[in-house]
Amino acid sequence: MKLPPLILASGSPRRRELLEQAGLRFRVEVSQVAELNGAHMTPRELCRANSFGKAQAIAARFPDALVLGADTEVHLGNRVFGKPASLKAAHQMLRRLSGRTHEVTTACALICRQPAHRMVFEVTTHVQFRPLSDRQIRDYLAAIDPLDKAGAYAVQEKGEWIVEAVEGSFTNIVGLPVERVLQALSAWPTMR
Repeated sequence: MKLPPLILASGSPRRRELLEQAGLRFRVEVSQVAELNGAHMTPRELCRANSFGKAQAIAARFPDALVLGADTEVHLGNRVFGKPASLKAAHQMLRRLSGRTHEVTTACALICRQPAHRMVFEVTTHVQFRPLSDRQIRDYLAAIDPLDKAGAYAVQEKGEWIVEAVEGSFTNIVGLPVERVLQALSAWPTMR
């Protein structure tokens, strides 16, 4: 018994690296589905809807594959901190997160159409930021590229400069809760 071929429905280099480090064999097919940004949804609902939409779009093209879609949101309460549009916006995001504990939620959708089976789950990690001065924020933003990162930071890139503590999955903050994905894959209904 074995799993169907695995497809990652994401162009995220961080997700690809995490799956490679976990020793999984997969290919990448980037979903072109427009992500929801619904103010009427909680961050967890938003993650679940976006991950499912991405996986479903690729599963329609590859019905015999097992498709993994994922979506990550950085949020403080119900306020979502997406990818900043500018360095000024990145600075403002880090200023708001300074000295506070926020959450990083990643939802994962696993879909196979032949045979039909799907699973959606989410993992939330609590991240405590250090109190940051404007100079510390400027130094951090000069050291990384914040514009392609939700919340304007990457815990794996100089994260020790800004993060005081992490409660939960570290890989979730990077973009994919690898431990939970591996658990889901090991419990996946296998093809005969």
